[in-house]
Amino acid sequence: QVQLVESGGGLVQAGGSLRLSCVASGRTFSRSAKGWFRQAPGKEREFVAGISWSGTTDYADSVRGRFTISRDNAKNTVYLQMNSLKPEDTAVYYCAAERSGNIYYVPLLLPEYDYWGQGTQVTVSS
Repeated sequence: QVQLVESGGGLVQAGGSLRLSCVASGRTFSRSAKGWFRQAPGKEREFVAGISWSGTTDYADSVRGRFTISRDNAKNTVYLQMNSLKPEDTAVYYCAAERSGNIYYVPLLLPEYDYWGQGTQVTVSS
């Protein structure tokens, strides 16, 4: 079993920055892709950013150029640097991991991920 624990959420003014972290523990899959999703009240959970084990990245159009995903495989940690935050970025952010073993693939769809964290709240005030 894999446990994912997010941290770094909080309240920030529009234009500000936050850095989310997600630490994986337990039966970690050394070559798994990681992703960040978010869910705003009344909306479906949506893809934000993903990174393969080899470092390939992909982003939702709404965050491209503002958010950066990165990972430290030695620490089993993935990060999401969020800059130029907007009120519409307000949501619960979830870390996710998959176990396909494809070191170059970045899953974009929610069902492709096998493990999820409990989420961390990000609130951006206008």
